[in-house]
Amino acid sequence: MKEKKMKPVIKQSNKKAAFTIVELLTVMSIIVILIGLLVPSLNMAKRYAKKVRQAAQFHSIDAAIELFNNEYDGYPPSDAMDGAPPGNKEPYCGAMKLCEAMMGQDLMGFHPNSRFIRTGEISPGGRNLYVPETLNARKGTYLPLESANAYMLQDIYDTDVDPFLPASRVLCDVYTREQRSGMKTGMPILYYKADTANNLHIYSDAITPFDSQGNIYNYWDNHLLVGLGKPWEVGLTRHKLFSDPDAAPPEDEGKRFYWNTRNEKITTAKRPYRADSYILISAGYDGEYGTVDDICNFEWKYQESLP
Repeated sequence: MKEKKMKPVIKQSNKKAAFTIVELLTVMSIIVILIGLLVPSLNMAKRYAKKVRQAAQFHSIDAAIELFNNEYDGYPPSDAMDGAPPGNKEPYCGAMKLCEAMMGQDLMGFHPNSRFIRTGEISPGGRNLYVPETLNARKGTYLPLESANAYMLQDIYDTDVDPFLPASRVLCDVYTREQRSGMKTGMPILYYKADTANNLHIYSDAITPFDSQGNIYNYWDNHLLVGLGKPWEVGLTRHKLFSDPDAAPPEDEGKRFYWNTRNEKITTAKRPYRADSYILISAGYDGEYGTVDDICNFEWKYQESLP
């Protein structure tokens, strides 16, 4: 009987299959292209989410200001100086007065006897309203402390905040970044109260500091605060809202503010948005006031080229 021959066993190679250099480079190139397509979309989504958060913050502030208005029959003041008697006034701008009205100077509630003096006193050298013993007389806070984004100027700008007091507080927007002070904050929310006794909304080369020239809104209300510059940069860098970068102050001051807060739907006269109440301005994603990404409680239509 013939023996059956065994089929030869095929020896397996010890070599493992591997990608070639060309295949690896191809895959890596595809990944890079996909990342390049994805990152802009993620950035756009992030910016949109921040914009929604900022709009929500303004909605909360709007509601709080209306509560204040109902309580005191008027919106908080916004003029650039405090409410001390003539000859004793000190810089205490619109953004700071908004924070005091909403939160109190010590974030423990607004005092009904306040005249918005930056030291919290009823009169220079007088009794300070913001002491623990006055809590029963306080009103507010009108915003929750946890979400108010209230910071001292020294938290935002470090120690160089002249002519303001370092401990003066402002409400900040949601666009946080690490400042030179080491704190992570947004930029101050600018607040302007409408002067309904006036009826103009014009830019004038002869505009005088702390004089609105009959305008409904006075750009000087927050001018000194914006003049502190961009806190994350070394040295004074001007924001665009109040100045034309190609012109020297003071001839250009106020021009961009009045041009970009003008209501273009009214054609028979120059009128601002929200002419009977107030406006709020956030510096937006780039942290610079007066650029296209600013967020406001009105329809912001940015004009890069001014007349």
